[in-house]
Amino acid sequence: MIFTPILIALILGIVEGATEFLPISSTGHLIVAGEWLNFHGDRAATFEVVIQVGAILAVCWHYRATLTALVLRLFRAGPERALTRNLILAFLPAAIIGVLLIGWIKAHLFSSSVVAVALIVGGVIMLLLEWRRPRVVAPTLAEITPKQALGIGFAQVLAIIPGTSRAAATILGGYAFGLSRPAATEFSFLLAIPTIVGAATLDIVKSHDLFTRADLPMFAVGIVVSFLTALLVIRGFIRYVERHSFNAFAWYRIIFGIVLLLVLSGAPR
Repeated sequence: MIFTPILIALILGIVEGATEFLPISSTGHLIVAGEWLNFHGDRAATFEVVIQVGAILAVCWHYRATLTALVLRLFRAGPERALTRNLILAFLPAAIIGVLLIGWIKAHLFSSSVVAVALIVGGVIMLLLEWRRPRVVAPTLAEITPKQALGIGFAQVLAIIPGTSRAAATILGGYAFGLSRPAATEFSFLLAIPTIVGAATLDIVKSHDLFTRADLPMFAVGIVVSFLTALLVIRGFIRYVERHSFNAFAWYRIIFGIVLLLVLSGAPR
């Protein structure tokens, strides 16, 4: 089957929007989908990073009141300034290490086999965390400490490995450091804004020569579809974590990873 650029953008936009904020690895799913669509290599990797902007716009829209308050009250002592400080602390580790390693990562780790192993390992860690049930000391965003924020930032560094999931690393990192599931999830969503915008900007600057104006419709479709899909997922996921554990996502990761390894090894589906 021949996939047109617009159809590829539509499919990848749905995959990106549906997986970016769930702890199941959007990059991993995009790599697998890209290989199925025969859309891979540096050009595909850059496209997959750029359409994350659509998902980030969905977060900005959902949290528009919070973001407006952060800007208006940035220079006043209070919870808004504290949250901004914590987001900056959490952003820095991955930003620094990502800039240094992005080229090597794209060259050596963007493969389905790496994704499969990372999915399984992440799922097992998720189950162990739920079994341990860390003590909650920060039920809301306002109670997150700088130390917890920095810890989440270092946890996010693990997400440079495809299949790990930025959402999983930050949400589980927050959960492990004493945030409630809802607080860890919301902090992860807000932290995605500088993280993904920074990664997309860096990738566009380094890879802009891979695309032409003729590719603009493809980008537009991918970003718009990603935005709409992500908006639905964000609202549903927040409601979900208020009442449920992460076990379902852990088992999904493990099963998906095992199936992927079997397919890659040539075993019958």
